[in-house]
Amino acid sequence: MGSKHWGRGFKRWAVAALLWQGLGGGAVAAESCMIVTADRVFDGYDVLTDTAVLTKDGKVAQVGAFNSLKSQCAKRIRLGDATLLPGIIESHAHLTYQNVDPLVVLKHGVTTVRDVGGPLLPPQGGDGALRLVSAGPIIQAPGGYPLNIFGGTGGLDKIGIEVASAKQARTVVRQLVAGGAVVIKIALEPGGEPGAPWMNDHGGGIPATPWPVLDLATVRAITSEAHRLGKRVTAHVGEAAGLRTAIDGGVDELAHIPCAAIDETTLHDAVHADMRFVTTLDTLASCVGIFANAHTLTHAMEEHGLYDRYLYGSEIGHDNVPWGVNGEEMHLMLHLTSGDGIDFADVLNVFKAATSRAGEHLGIAKLGTLTPDAPADMIAVRGNAFERFKILEYPDLVVSGGTVVVNNFKK
Repeated sequence: MGSKHWGRGFKRWAVAALLWQGLGGGAVAAESCMIVTADRVFDGYDVLTDTAVLTKDGKVAQVGAFNSLKSQCAKRIRLGDATLLPGIIESHAHLTYQNVDPLVVLKHGVTTVRDVGGPLLPPQGGDGALRLVSAGPIIQAPGGYPLNIFGGTGGLDKIGIEVASAKQARTVVRQLVAGGAVVIKIALEPGGEPGAPWMNDHGGGIPATPWPVLDLATVRAITSEAHRLGKRVTAHVGEAAGLRTAIDGGVDELAHIPCAAIDETTLHDAVHADMRFVTTLDTLASCVGIFANAHTLTHAMEEHGLYDRYLYGSEIGHDNVPWGVNGEEMHLMLHLTSGDGIDFADVLNVFKAATSRAGEHLGIAKLGTLTPDAPADMIAVRGNAFERFKILEYPDLVVSGGTVVVNNFKK
């Protein structure tokens, strides 16, 4: 990619960044301090009862008994019979490409979004606006997915960017990281999976399958360059051949649980390769193999005592899922990623996948927790969210970086 093309992409990125910042408004100024109390507090790891959270200057300062904290701040929000928890982290979204209003997402309980397929933007928000981190465009084979479905030309300000060689792939990885990408996303999608949303006509017809995909040498070039620069690689994979290339190519994460039914050996190999798996079970529920794949992956993880490989992702931007917290995604995660029996530890594991585990995966210190020095991103709902995931879709309190965005408790 030449410098002239990069310049055009940079101008579009600058305009997009300004628009994004403008859409994030609507919150009041950050409180210098506040104390929030609730009957149930999930700190990202465990459930605490009758606990208070003290925030100062956009960070969590202390967590403890109200009486031990009350002298430090006059601003109090008493929630009573409610559940207080870290803001939800969405690990798979397409906000910029689909022009989703970030304030809508924030008000519905998601305080951090990882945008994985769309115009490249630097990290932003987290201070009363939705925190956004970006992968930028999906690296793809010439003539392949996603541009063959969504149309247009590729570039840093598009949904896809084509590479024709390992050398070109390394260059694109460097450009993405220089522009602020927190993860590199690639497509290994030949098409043809029954029930897959990318097999629906998006206005330009459905190209004959199989579609061109990146070869193994190019994938290895992408992962080695990304790892050299301290970034992970996530892959859109829908079937067995793409998953095998991802495993052999050193990919770190699957952006979806695969859509088509995949043999047990290949799925076990993915677990052995220490991959992470973003769920997106709800938006891909029409895929014929996804539930069986999740079941097999879970049993493979259990065999090796691995309980931290799933990350919550709902794919905000699709029309068939909420543009905020997705209670059905959490429900499906509970039933498909918990093994043969379900207990409260499995419930907590779902919450961790959407908070502390996702924050650690992003590499943002203490994000997704309510622990000292963590970003003061919090949501709360009336009642017990561990018994009814659905109520998380309509939070009564949303705090972003110490700024109160929603507070229905005062009404």
